[in-house]
Amino acid sequence: MTSLVLPGCPDVDPTLTPWNPGHDRNAQVVVGRGQSYLLQSSATFHSLEVKDGGRLVFADLGSTSDAEIVLRSREVIVASDGEFHIGSETCPYQGKATVSLYGRSDDQKNSKQFLVMAGGTLEIHGQHKLAWTQLTQTVPAGGLPKGTYAWDSDTMGGGRGMHVHVIDEISGAVVDWQTFDTYGSEQNSIILGDFIDQIPPGRIVALITKGDASRKLEATARQKISEALGSIEVASLGYRHPWVLVGVKGDPSAVVEQRIPYIDTQTTGTAAITATFDAFFGSFGVTATSAWLGGRSSFTFSVEGAGSEYIINLKDDVSSWQPGDHIVLASTDFNMEQAEEFELLPCQECSSHQVKISGQIKYTHFGEISDEVDLRGEVGLLTRNIKFQGEVEDSCYGDNFCQYFDYDTYGGHVKILPGFKNVHLSGIEFTRMGQQVVGSYPVHFHMAGDVDEVGGYSRPTYVRELSIHHCFSRCVTIHGTHGLLVQDTVGYDTLGHCFFLEDGVEQRNVLDHNLGLVTRAGTLLPTDRDDNMCQTMRDAVYGDYIPELTDCRAVTTFWITHPNNVITNNAAAGSLHTGIWYIFHREPTGPSAGALPRYHAERSPLGQFYNNRAHSNGIDGLMIDGGVKTTQPSATAPEEYLSRTGARYKPHQNADLLQPRVPAMVEGLIAFKNQDQGAWVRGGDIWFNKCAFVDNGKGLTMASEGTFPNDVGSSQQIRNSIFIGESENVGTASGSSVWGMGGVKPVARSLPHSTTFPMRGLEIYDGPVLAESCTFKKFAAAPEYNRWSSAIGYLLGNNWQMSPNNNVTGAKFENVQTRVFHGGKNLPWFGKYENDGDKSQITHDVDGSITGYPDSYVVGQNNYLARNPGCVEKAEWRAYVCSGKYGQLYIQAKQPNTLVMSMVRDEYPDQPLTVKGPLKQGPNGMQQYQPTVMLEKSYTIHWNGRAPSLVTVYPINFNSGNWVRLGLCYPPGTLFRVTYQLERRYPRAVLHDEEMNPVSSLASVEGGDGKVFYFEENTGLLFLNVRGNYNRDGYDYCSHMGCEKIIISATMTSDAVSDCMAAAYPKYSLTPTETVPMPSFLSIINDCTGCGAPEPIVSDDDFKYLEVTILSAGKEELDLGHRSLIEVDGIGFNYGPRGFWIVVVDTMTGAATHEVTFNTNWIPEDDAAMANFIRNDIPQNSIVLITAQFSWSRHARECVIAMKEIGAQDPVHAGFGDTFAMVGFKGTYWPTWIQQVNLPSGQGPAQIYTKIPLMG
Repeated sequence: MTSLVLPGCPDVDPTLTPWNPGHDRNAQVVVGRGQSYLLQSSATFHSLEVKDGGRLVFADLGSTSDAEIVLRSREVIVASDGEFHIGSETCPYQGKATVSLYGRSDDQKNSKQFLVMAGGTLEIHGQHKLAWTQLTQTVPAGGLPKGTYAWDSDTMGGGRGMHVHVIDEISGAVVDWQTFDTYGSEQNSIILGDFIDQIPPGRIVALITKGDASRKLEATARQKISEALGSIEVASLGYRHPWVLVGVKGDPSAVVEQRIPYIDTQTTGTAAITATFDAFFGSFGVTATSAWLGGRSSFTFSVEGAGSEYIINLKDDVSSWQPGDHIVLASTDFNMEQAEEFELLPCQECSSHQVKISGQIKYTHFGEISDEVDLRGEVGLLTRNIKFQGEVEDSCYGDNFCQYFDYDTYGGHVKILPGFKNVHLSGIEFTRMGQQVVGSYPVHFHMAGDVDEVGGYSRPTYVRELSIHHCFSRCVTIHGTHGLLVQDTVGYDTLGHCFFLEDGVEQRNVLDHNLGLVTRAGTLLPTDRDDNMCQTMRDAVYGDYIPELTDCRAVTTFWITHPNNVITNNAAAGSLHTGIWYIFHREPTGPSAGALPRYHAERSPLGQFYNNRAHSNGIDGLMIDGGVKTTQPSATAPEEYLSRTGARYKPHQNADLLQPRVPAMVEGLIAFKNQDQGAWVRGGDIWFNKCAFVDNGKGLTMASEGTFPNDVGSSQQIRNSIFIGESENVGTASGSSVWGMGGVKPVARSLPHSTTFPMRGLEIYDGPVLAESCTFKKFAAAPEYNRWSSAIGYLLGNNWQMSPNNNVTGAKFENVQTRVFHGGKNLPWFGKYENDGDKSQITHDVDGSITGYPDSYVVGQNNYLARNPGCVEKAEWRAYVCSGKYGQLYIQAKQPNTLVMSMVRDEYPDQPLTVKGPLKQGPNGMQQYQPTVMLEKSYTIHWNGRAPSLVTVYPINFNSGNWVRLGLCYPPGTLFRVTYQLERRYPRAVLHDEEMNPVSSLASVEGGDGKVFYFEENTGLLFLNVRGNYNRDGYDYCSHMGCEKIIISATMTSDAVSDCMAAAYPKYSLTPTETVPMPSFLSIINDCTGCGAPEPIVSDDDFKYLEVTILSAGKEELDLGHRSLIEVDGIGFNYGPRGFWIVVVDTMTGAATHEVTFNTNWIPEDDAAMANFIRNDIPQNSIVLITAQFSWSRHARECVIAMKEIGAQDPVHAGFGDTFAMVGFKGTYWPTWIQQVNLPSGQGPAQIYTKIPLMG
């Protein structure tokens, strides 16, 4: 196939015939051979077909025209040799055009489709507009720098008496809130009076009663309220009076209050007031209510922005966005529903990187690079000058799943079939498109095959700069199609998987720089559904099977069913479940069945995955794990076709496990504010590099391909990455399901799951896992909130094994109070803490960067299989740090497979480790016990029933010469056949089989070659020396020759319980010893040169920081030789005079724009001059660097207030000789990097060193 670009604008072709067909809902129009029409005005048809050389082109009325060409039809078909054009690639359409598909689902023969068939051409190109960008400054709730505030006693609590809120008059932030029980205690009345005295003049104060606040409210407190705040009603406040007051300390004229006399608990009513204040950042309203109604007392309090417009700052040039356009700001919190839509207003004062939005901002949208990670929220364009839309009814009707949706979901859809001649789409808006009908999506490439050069297209097919929003089934569907480019496309508020690869065969597609957000549940596939749909849609299951929730729970923004695709620069900014999911079809499904060999997808190398973002998702940011059911429902497998099921990803060359592994590289992923995991991956070699995980329930969980990986030698690795537990992005209370106090800072913030959920950065599951050169920031357990977070943690409730080769090296910790936490019984979320994997937790600190002890291991408190007398207790970690050599034993048991196994180290006979095994097989199956053991030690094994007849012991993670001595308990008189085998795991084969011989003493076992055994009748112990005879390669569990194992077949004549502990001990008790001496403690724990992530994790290649150093020297510091200094990117600004010195830097370019001094210590006029300079001379969006020298306080009054407007925080110490250093910001928000150091004389110099992210 070939496709050519036609030069120029298609509507100026002189061969076109002007066409104004008018409106006829019954007209079945065909544009065929010899017909080339220029549509000049709106038209309505029943159907339209363009074929056999026919050509339809929309006239471009130009961007200045208010006229719009609207083509309405039930169906449009572009068939063989037909062409449909609106603009062209070289001449984008400038006017307004709409294709509107109409009709109801219950109309006969109505498909509401726009169909491109074999031989058809579809070229639609709207105006080039930036598709989406990111904030460069936080957009705060209400337009206030600290956001809005709201409290409702009905849902959030609040005690009896007087509630006092103190509000900062500059920012509208609530800076204090105290409750005084002035009903029950006169002392509380006195404390209330003292509290009012201490409120600084100018502060806004709100007083609210709940219940009764008058009984012990003594006269002095009433007088202070009257004098300080101007209250009249407080003198008359009586029993149970609802009363609210908002005033300004020291300004009685500003008071607003209301008091209602009490009647009874049912009908008294509500006292309610709102006071509006004009402040530095704009107007805000303070609203308070107090009520006695319905038998109870309640109150509310809120601070809301009063403005209706706000200028936002953006990363890219958005001059293509125009007044009247609509945009969406993505949620930057856990809840995707905090995404907000706004209309753009005219803005003469805006730069090319700014727009003005209309309306109230309900939620805070974080817009900063914070702690060296790009957490800036996305902003997407929804409006385009060309629109495809479905016409819908006002509400749901008929068979459109009205039990799940209260609106009409029968929209239009665009479908491109195989063999088309030419399809390119750009600059188009799609809204009310898609249907809850399989195959009906806003943009759908259906079984189109290769659509790039491989398929013969000289112009590879693409869709780009599309705005797909408020649609009813997916965004872009790529079905049986390869080589498609999907770029710069926004998918917002849609149902079911958004960017959707369907059958597990789709390859070589490129998804680049797309934004998907607010991906909701749909009905089409089990994986599209929410929990209610999952369990109530049962027509396609077998029999009366009720689906498990895990059959579904997979609503995903980027649904990738084959790894051989390119996924770059995308943002998955909010889905019901998951942001990006690589899910594997064991074999191709649907019409693609048989197109690829079985297992092709789950064994193919990963295409490029680079610089993607995933946040605000209900479960996971990124998931690489699992598959879909590729068989029809049956009695043995009743789940619906394409339900979620298990699969393992193990990438190899040519999808062949016998060829070399190809690590799947995940690079540049930023995952934040995901409820559960930032990322969960399971399988073969999956390696992360330069990634960031911030504010997730768990940052990253890496799971192996299985207990015995078929992908022999594989591992999961992460390097050069950043983990943050509690970032500066605290979220918005009003949109959060969980709101509580942080553990790192005493600041309220949104939290995942619950206020007790133990957040973890790197979660270790089984292994082997390697973490190298990673930085962990801001993790802390918070016992006061019963929350046990940590930088490194473990999978909760883990039944499986734990590899001693989970290696951490080059770790760096910044502001981390809890580096590792092992959990414990009955802690929230840890449960009984008695699963096998819980007991076997272990991490290898290779270089000492976690513990200070190189080549040490962090092990659980109660795992005496891994302990030695030299271990160092870390009580706050619920762990010990130990030295030694470690391996594992896999002990498989049959006949029976239901026993609890107890393993005892001879050095700790009173501390057995009991394990149950994770498997649940039938009576002929096996159980597997997987303890981690210290090597070169002796152990005994016991059972809570008669010993299994068949036991297989694998030495795992043993190298040549590694050994442990085992004594397994059996009844007296047992006969044994013991075999040594060498086994290849893939393809499965026994390479060597050798009978082991009995010997007559334990000494012979200990001195033997590991291939003899001894049964001691008087203790019932069968002794083996389990040893490794070959070395391992890399991360193999087994040796390079295969897996060594010992098979014990026992013939027993007794059913006695096989617990030999009483006979074995104290006979075999030993004094604990160290096999490897504990290393010396190293200072690397505090100063690990070269450790941690080497660079910030930021989406922009050209991103820059401004490095700032500020020193402030007071009189005493000057006497000691210190001098004040401001240094910007290594360039120093030296300062000589007394007073303040200010350097102003443009936050876009990093260039210094002003350098001024104000001697507020000696020159009274400099106080006002400095305040005027800050307020009127410093441009918006400026970094303000301030230092002081000698003394500055004598005349500093108004300038201190002005400094508060750019971020200075109370209290400001203003004594003679005090030091003052500050990094402030002049703008509409206070970035989180604002800081100040203000020390009394003699305690300086005040010092600040910081890196400030530039906005340009």
